[in-house]
Amino acid sequence: MKVVTYIDTDKWREFVYEHPHGNIFQTPEMAEVFKRTKNYEPVALAVIDNNEILALLQAVIIHEMGKKFGSLSSRSIIQGGPIFIENREGFEALKLLMKHYDNKIRNRVIYTEIRNMWDTSNISNILASMGYVFEEHLNFLVDLTKPQEELWRNLSRSKRRSIKKAKEKGVKIEEIRDRNLIAILYSLLKETYKNAKVPIADISLFEAAFDILAPKNMLKIFMAKHNETYIGGIVVLIYKNTLYEWYVCGSRNYSKLYPSEIVTWHPIEWGAKNGYSVFDFLGAGKPDKNYGVREFKKRFGGVMVNFGRYKKIYSPLKWLLVRTGFEIYRRIKFKF
Repeated sequence: MKVVTYIDTDKWREFVYEHPHGNIFQTPEMAEVFKRTKNYEPVALAVIDNNEILALLQAVIIHEMGKKFGSLSSRSIIQGGPIFIENREGFEALKLLMKHYDNKIRNRVIYTEIRNMWDTSNISNILASMGYVFEEHLNFLVDLTKPQEELWRNLSRSKRRSIKKAKEKGVKIEEIRDRNLIAILYSLLKETYKNAKVPIADISLFEAAFDILAPKNMLKIFMAKHNETYIGGIVVLIYKNTLYEWYVCGSRNYSKLYPSEIVTWHPIEWGAKNGYSVFDFLGAGKPDKNYGVREFKKRFGGVMVNFGRYKKIYSPLKWLLVRTGFEIYRRIKFKF
């Protein structure tokens, strides 16, 4: 049993696809997307025995202010991982994997965050023994196997009304197949994230995702259009039977046309028509904190789950300094 940093791509792809918790964020395709993204750096590790994968994780280091600031502006995210064979050997492989990962990463980032996408209580003791602290974090999952009429009824009355008004006013949904339109999508995303006072990834993330994932039917981009103007959009990741709401945006200048509402409903409707099982909102904040986005998402009829997250801070002193510094940076960045 040993840890490797080079993973045979075909074995990696097969392991994730066949695993009951396999998801798009742990695939070699997503690693390649991160590799092509400015200020993103993928980290992939696996534990193998007799050339077979027992445990695997795909993380991404995000250098928030560029690599020149080193670990002071860097964090590592493990979304939907680690994944492992759930037997005695697999649990031992998981311990070895996480120990190796921590040794590799601890001097390069302030913290690691594991973003759970299922109930991970069976490994909570293992992660706790390694210094990972569990934090509650909500999400909404929409069951797309329900009849379309029921999905529509499950929307809140206000969302049904908003979507109807958008359609009555001539808002159309268009699937984006032209790479040149990503620049328009990105301008809308930047506007949305600036209003929320949250940094947005570089445009190269969306260009890489379009280039790598779209040809494999692992990504769809839908945009809301009124007359000849794009007013909102949604980036949907696709893997096996699940659709993931990755990024969504709507221009405040056209808020009376309800672009965010109609672009969020469209993939739910589209997914149900095309045989998908789940629409995953990919997070709805901490339960003890007010979060406007959660109020928006909950009105689309999903079931609320609390799979939580694990966080490990490698240097509490640095973390305190960074939190203070980032708050000042954010105030300056989003002041104008």
